[in-house]
Amino acid sequence: MRNEKNSILNGVAATIVTSMSNNYFALFAIGVLGATNYQVGLISSLPQIVGMFAMFLGTAIMSRLKGKKRFTGLSILFTRLFLLAMFLVIYLPVEYRAWTFVILIGLMNLPGSFAMLSWQSFIGDLISDNRRSSFFSERNRLLTIAGMFTTLVIGIGLQWFDKTNPLPYQILFILAFFFGLVEVFYLNKHIEPEKEGKKEIKRVNFGWDAYKHKSFIYFLVCGLFFNFAWQMAWPLFNIYNIKIAHMSGFWISIITVANSVGQIISFKWWGRMADKHSNSKMLAITAIGMATAPFLTILSTNMYYLTIVNFTSGLFVSGTVLLLFNQLLEVTLEENRSSFIAQYNINLAVIGFVAPQAGVYLLQFSSIQTAMNLSAGMRLVSGAVFLGFYYYMKKQRNYRCTKVSVQRS
Repeated sequence: MRNEKNSILNGVAATIVTSMSNNYFALFAIGVLGATNYQVGLISSLPQIVGMFAMFLGTAIMSRLKGKKRFTGLSILFTRLFLLAMFLVIYLPVEYRAWTFVILIGLMNLPGSFAMLSWQSFIGDLISDNRRSSFFSERNRLLTIAGMFTTLVIGIGLQWFDKTNPLPYQILFILAFFFGLVEVFYLNKHIEPEKEGKKEIKRVNFGWDAYKHKSFIYFLVCGLFFNFAWQMAWPLFNIYNIKIAHMSGFWISIITVANSVGQIISFKWWGRMADKHSNSKMLAITAIGMATAPFLTILSTNMYYLTIVNFTSGLFVSGTVLLLFNQLLEVTLEENRSSFIAQYNINLAVIGFVAPQAGVYLLQFSSIQTAMNLSAGMRLVSGAVFLGFYYYMKKQRNYRCTKVSVQRS
């Protein structure tokens, strides 16, 4: 229980950091630094390609580590140090500001990927299988509440400043750094169990053994297809909201809060449904629900309408985040979980780089409506893909049960 409490406090601090920084990267880049559509696309995609290489390196490092907590804490700390560099971007010559900011966001994901990889493996070891759905649904709900209130306060504060004024963003970056220190503090308060067994010299392991397991491979294919459809619309939403709907910092905060409210009220429901019907079956439903967001968004630029759309989107985002992580842990083996998580994140990083660029490319050669509708269509198809994965997992479970029954008889 102590680890669960510290995990929640650590997560709250991390959420506040994200709410103060990442949520406003695009607005800062466009409104203050004058970033182009291509640069806005790179804000989403560049961290992913950096993360891909980081995953290879992180997997090799973690394969030789006895414990994960210290490495996770240091990775988080180095990630948050980049926020101090972002504070200084505005003092560069105008022509270098946008590109420097984009590059910093990309490089920040080097230690950030180390942190994500090690944290996922670390927390997977601490939380038992039978506690995952209930704990992570409650944890995610509390984290979303923290993020919602943080975003709301920031949105109100941004009203006092012109959208081209860098000062509020600089304040946010500094505050986010200090909350990052709090994040590291609570991470270090976790109690990491000592692994039993005799000491042995560990060889470098890049995680290729994960591909020996069919369940993981099938989930990987499904997850990558869905993430491509999901992430190709990320820069499109930023471009639509800021350049077409002309949202201010206040309205960006409002739609983020609306999305958070949708997540808060649905997290526990998704957790209960996952326990009842399985993660894989519910992923098919979330994918279909996620398909509505791009399609509905482009129907109007009315701020109140877009707030409602973001609320309904949040109802499915919560399920997506919870179920993808739980399903990943479900198809991994405890003894080499880091290998599975690393390979998943490496492949996800490739998708994370390609998908936003594909979205921006479509926008340049067609229209925002075409690009968004294509993303919606692909998300819809991914629902069918996840449904196929559900039947595969159901067949595997039935096979294992039959095999056990035969052995007992």
